[in-house]
Amino acid sequence: MTDSLDVDAMLARFRDRAERVRDRPIPPVAGPERQKFLDAAAVDFQDFAMLADAAWEFDEGVLTLRIDLRPSEDDAGS
Repeated sequence: MTDSLDVDAMLARFRDRAERVRDRPIPPVAGPERQKFLDAAAVDFQDFAMLADAAWEFDEGVLTLRIDLRPSEDDAGS
């Protein structure tokens, strides 16, 4: 499996999925079902975007994804 694993391509797919979730049209639902859809989309976007931004390392058969959750310097003033 490691010979065919392209981690950069995998992370690019997560970036693409995050964009698709963010741009996903809202289906014709109303009320609580609409809010459930919006909540699920927000979580999906967060998950995909976090993975897409991960730094990675492959060492002795172990793939490690590192996600820095510290606020960026741009966020410090907000």
